[in-house]
Amino acid sequence: MVSSEKLGVICDLQRHYQTLKVALDNAVSCCVSSGWYVLGEEVRTFEREFAAYCGVAHAVGVANGTDALELALRALEIKPGERVALVANAGGYGTSALNLVGAVPVYVDIDAPTLNMDPVHLGCVLDLENVSAVLVTHLYGRLADMKSISMLAQSRGVRIVEDCAQAHGASYNGKKAGSWGDIACFSFYPTKNLGALGDAGAVVSQDLSLTTRVRELRQYGWTSKYLSTVKFGRNSRLDELQAAVLRIKLPYLDEWNSRRREIASHYGKVITNPQIMLPEVSDCEYVAHLYVIRTANRDSLIRHLLARQIPHDIHYPVPDHRQQMFGEAYSSLSLPVTERACSEVLTLPCFPEMTHEEVNWVAKAINEWKP
Repeated sequence: MVSSEKLGVICDLQRHYQTLKVALDNAVSCCVSSGWYVLGEEVRTFEREFAAYCGVAHAVGVANGTDALELALRALEIKPGERVALVANAGGYGTSALNLVGAVPVYVDIDAPTLNMDPVHLGCVLDLENVSAVLVTHLYGRLADMKSISMLAQSRGVRIVEDCAQAHGASYNGKKAGSWGDIACFSFYPTKNLGALGDAGAVVSQDLSLTTRVRELRQYGWTSKYLSTVKFGRNSRLDELQAAVLRIKLPYLDEWNSRRREIASHYGKVITNPQIMLPEVSDCEYVAHLYVIRTANRDSLIRHLLARQIPHDIHYPVPDHRQQMFGEAYSSLSLPVTERACSEVLTLPCFPEMTHEEVNWVAKAINEWKP
């Protein structure tokens, strides 16, 4: 019998820490005793190691994933009033970055089976709108259809920004998330597949000129110390302690991703309730950052899970184009697949240290639910 005290959250960071406790404690201790806490050797080494992992030439550590998105857009010189295509079901992070640079979001509907950007609708948007860039989110750990999206963007001379915050290590034909676009962004928020002990992020690219610009932007727009030549610079530095933690964790990422897929596959075998739509568990293009089911009767299921103390969450309930901050700006825009998905999605626990016994306990509760 599994108790709710044992599985109290959808991602148990305490268990995750215990798997590498000695190594992480040593890394933190070494950083503290070194006396060098910002932009030192740990950051430089992690940048090299993470770039190599992603299959790109360059990586730049920044303070968090949202900064990564904003600085990537600024490196591409996206200007106020320019239009950028993106999806509306990914939590608003891309929209926040566009708001910061003054760009105009152009929302693209999603593909129903994957909940990622629909290349067919993207093609229509690119034909109708004067779009400067496409911001592609690999949602829930599933690589978007980058082969199709890349072909569409390249044929129209449109730049691609990848949002890889939920897809560390996802790949297609050996090509990893972060290596498809002109520039790509990662978050290392603690619950990510590769998580720090606080906020952290990175921008990666094959293009040295783009990552050079990000390096300048992350530290006041300096091209040399105290010489600011790049407008819109800020303080967005990855600190030494977080880089050291990420260096300890990076070699385990593929193993953790494999375990996440195992958990997702097991859910797929043991959840049999016909009212539930399950995500497809594919191979390397899916790293199961979140295990997201769908149901047309979500409120009823939530009440059922609450009564049984089953951890759950919604990622994400309100699509960007329906957020109150926009007022009536997008009132006439209809994204039917996006809007339906946002009313149906529900996240179940999924993290590498979760046991099959716990998966069975969650599945049993879901199978007992009758709307």
